[in-house]
Amino acid sequence: MARAVFIDLAGVVYQGSDLIPGAIAAIGRLRAAGLAVRFLTNTTRTPRRLIAAQLAAMGVDVADGELFTPAGSACAWLAARGMAPHLLVHPALAEDFAGCGGEGPGAVVVGDAGEAFSYGAMNAAFRALVAGAPLLALARNRTFLDADGALSLDAGAFVVGLEFAARVRALVLGKPAPEFFALAVASVGCAADEVVMIGDDAEADVAGALAAGLGRAVLVRTGKYRPGDEAAFSPAPSHVADDLMGAVGWLLAAA
Repeated sequence: MARAVFIDLAGVVYQGSDLIPGAIAAIGRLRAAGLAVRFLTNTTRTPRRLIAAQLAAMGVDVADGELFTPAGSACAWLAARGMAPHLLVHPALAEDFAGCGGEGPGAVVVGDAGEAFSYGAMNAAFRALVAGAPLLALARNRTFLDADGALSLDAGAFVVGLEFAARVRALVLGKPAPEFFALAVASVGCAADEVVMIGDDAEADVAGALAAGLGRAVLVRTGKYRPGDEAAFSPAPSHVADDLMGAVGWLLAAA
C-alpha cells in the first residue's frame, strides 16, 4: 500500500507558465487520502525560490520540506566535503549556490546552462577536471520540452562531453540517482517500496525510481512524453496514464 507519492513538476504539474488541467485537484486528492506528497524536479534553470513562487502563483500549495532540487543536493555534497563549486549552470541558478560549500578544492557543477554552454565555459570546466576536480551533474537528462513546444537539448549531452574529454565519470545528484530518491524517501518516514513516483520522463523519473527501490512508478502522457517511451527503458512503468489526474485515480483505486 502506498504511503507517499513523489511528483515531477515540469511536464506533470505545469508546462511553461501554465498548469496542466486537473493537476491541483489531483494533488488535493492525494492529500485528502492521507498520502505524503513530495515534488522532485530536475529543473536546473530556475532557482528554488522562483520554483516555489511559481507554484504558489499557480495555486499549488507546497511546504518548504516538500520540494527537492538537484542544486540542494549539490550544496549538501559540497558542504560535507568543504569544497567550493566551479559552476557551469544557468545564470539564474547561481543564487542557489551563494555561500554554498567551503573554501577547499573546487568541484565542477554542471546543470542546464542554456546559452551559457559556450566554448569558453566548457573549456574552463574541462581544465578544472583535468586538474583533478570532481564532476557533479545536477541532472543527466537527454531532453526537455521547451517553451515552443519542441524538445531541446538538456544538460546530459554536455555532461557526457566533459566526461569524454576529461576521462572522468560524473556523480549525478538529481534523478535518476538513487541518492536523490533516498533523500526524499527519508523525509516521508516510510519504506521506499511504499512510495509511488509520477513523472513524464520514462528514463529519469520512472526507470530511475524503480531502480532506486520505489514500489511503483507511473508514466504520464504529458510534457516530454512521446509514444513508445513506455517501452524504451527498463524497468518499465507500473502504469501509463493520460495525465496526473489519471495517475492519481489509478493509484487510489489500486491502493
